[in-house]
Amino acid sequence: MKATGTVHKYGDNIDTDVIIPARCLNISDRGELASHCMEDIDTEFVKKVRSGDMIVGGWNFGCGSSREHAPMVIKENGVSCVIAKTFARIFYRNAINIGLPILECEQASDAIQNGDRVEVDFDTGVIRNLTREESYTAAPFPAFIKEIIDADGLLNSIRRRMGK
Repeated sequence: MKATGTVHKYGDNIDTDVIIPARCLNISDRGELASHCMEDIDTEFVKKVRSGDMIVGGWNFGCGSSREHAPMVIKENGVSCVIAKTFARIFYRNAINIGLPILECEQASDAIQNGDRVEVDFDTGVIRNLTREESYTAAPFPAFIKEIIDADGLLNSIRRRMGK
């Protein structure tokens, strides 16, 4: 499985309050909630992002509270992958649980710039920066995580295994 998109780049310690502000958590409509994604640091994000685009962050992406809304609004905006140097542990698990691919790769995080076109091969972990003609390697997903992502989330993966 591969994804190709334009990069929206952010720095270190992008916390869940920045990804989706707490003041918006009473919004029950997913689309409306997603319209507030990243608005406190990038008021144009939801206007700029296109289906397949990617987010690149630095250290500790998704830190802060354990709200599962954060990866959900990223995915709802059509983001195909998040690449960062590291992820907060709970964000990592929440992202996998909803089927949002995330990859840790310090080299890619350092080299990729805002607006670059990037292709990710989830089977091999190879990240190709099409703009700069460079490649970086992240660890590919283990089979059980790949199964969850391919099924578009943990619940769908369980349903598949149960034949439902």
